[in-house]
Amino acid sequence: MKTKNARIMRKMRIRKTISGSAERPRLAVFRSARYIYAQLIDDVGQRTLAACSSLEKDFSKKLKSTRTIEAAKEIGKGLAERAKAKKISSVVFDRSGYGYHGRVKAVAEGAREGGLQF
Repeated sequence: MKTKNARIMRKMRIRKTISGSAERPRLAVFRSARYIYAQLIDDVGQRTLAACSSLEKDFSKKLKSTRTIEAAKEIGKGLAERAKAKKISSVVFDRSGYGYHGRVKAVAEGAREGGLQF
């Protein structure tokens, strides 16, 4: 059964073992058909430390399309820059039940190029 519910079940199964802290936050990725979103979450303090999406004007103007792998890679790099500004260098990657390929993988690669360690 390949439905949204199957992805949510995978997400819940993954989230049982993954947790972020202030020192090592969780890099959560969400992808829609049109945009991609990434954020650093402190699960202990229950707050978002940094966020980045292809919906933001500075990224959408710079990119040819917000739906491509290149756009996802730029989002990863942008999030890494924002994390460095907050002195965060190490994260836990949360793919939110999506397969590790395509745009989700590109966000991870962009974050690694930006200096984040998984």
